[in-house]
Amino acid sequence: MAMHPHLHPPAPGPAAAQAEPSAPFLRACRGLPTPYTPVWFMRQAGRYMPEYRALRAQASLLELIRSPEMAAQITLQPIEAFDLDAAIIFADILPPLAGMGLSLQFVKGEGPQIDNPLQRPYDIDLLATPPAHETLAPTLEAIRLVVKELAPRGVPLIGFAGAPFTLASYAIEGGASRSYTKTKALMYGKPAAWKRLMLKLVTVQADYLLAQAKAGASALQIFDSWAGQALSREAYRRYVQPYNQMLFETVRRAGVPVINFSTGAAAYIDEVAAAGGDVIGADWRMPLGWYWERIGQDRPIQGNLDPTLLLAPWRELKFHVDALLAEAAGRPGHIFNVGHGILPETPVDQVRRLVDYVHEQTRRGA
Repeated sequence: MAMHPHLHPPAPGPAAAQAEPSAPFLRACRGLPTPYTPVWFMRQAGRYMPEYRALRAQASLLELIRSPEMAAQITLQPIEAFDLDAAIIFADILPPLAGMGLSLQFVKGEGPQIDNPLQRPYDIDLLATPPAHETLAPTLEAIRLVVKELAPRGVPLIGFAGAPFTLASYAIEGGASRSYTKTKALMYGKPAAWKRLMLKLVTVQADYLLAQAKAGASALQIFDSWAGQALSREAYRRYVQPYNQMLFETVRRAGVPVINFSTGAAAYIDEVAAAGGDVIGADWRMPLGWYWERIGQDRPIQGNLDPTLLLAPWRELKFHVDALLAEAAGRPGHIFNVGHGILPETPVDQVRRLVDYVHEQTRRGA
């Protein structure tokens, strides 16, 4: 699919100070052999860590994200605590919407809230598509700060952004939703307005991801948190896949591996994979082998431990980890991760034990 004419072109030149491509995580992203199975976790920097809770007590989530020094410090907390194979920048998928003109806040106990949600096609036409360096500069600076710390250690940094449907659903619903009624009503009932919205989101997100790579991110992940929860196969193929494909094709210009992660999309993971991405993220709902059969045996895969298992006794967690590793069978292109984010109740010692155990069990020749 051709690039939308209003996409901001990426800045020339390679990303500075990125981790060496020999890092196990980056090799796995390319489907190459690794000395052991690399490990990182979605939401590995967050509320389960006492160091994070101490900072969170001093500032709101948006204040932390908008402070490059604080965001960098939080990004590094799990890297200091565990032997992880990649860091992911501390941020959130929603700040790009604020740059487009939506009023974003995080309400305690309720989550993200948009005070001026999109209610009519005219609201979509008013949305701006500013370049990331104007509206998301703090996150880009946080990436530069983190890379200075990580590059000497050979640890890659992952940048990320939300996929168009997920951001559209937040923008239309005004927050999280169970039924996505307003989003789907616009999608089905006003297809021309839906197309304009999705193209604007592709524009903003592509620019943001390319800017993260230019700032030093060695890999990128695109989160489609809600499409798999909300849409049928046919609806995904018709109303979402073309825009995801446009986003992935544009972001390929960054020259870094890109992870395509959707939750609840097992029923049409083949369609998700067809949209693009070097690595397909799998949630915990089906075994790894089942996913591989549908996305292609040579496609790198990330996942897919149920994050609630980290709340179980070690013997139960170990049983499921052993089963997952047996399913992967040591083949190249497997990145160990949870099938969604680490939960706030997760014991820190359980995370440490899990990381060390996966490394020990998968060392080649062990």
